[in-house]
Amino acid sequence: MIMRARRLLSSMIDRIAYDEQTDILTVTFRENGKYLYYDVPAAVFDAFSKAPSAGSFFNAHVKDEFRCSRDPERTRFGPNA
Repeated sequence: MIMRARRLLSSMIDRIAYDEQTDILTVTFRENGKYLYYDVPAAVFDAFSKAPSAGSFFNAHVKDEFRCSRDPERTRFGPNA
């Protein structure tokens, strides 16, 4: 596994990580936990890590553009977790 990761200065997103072998982008949100985005080109990760606004980049180029799922290893607590 070749993983690249970046911590972001964003009020919405804590960090992003990219697995070059599987083309999976992991986005860890400050409020909502971790989500996996599938079949993401490496160029999207590179642009995401350099974007002046991570939240704006996410909304324009990742959200609703790639199939996603909540991290299956996430531990859930509470009635709505």
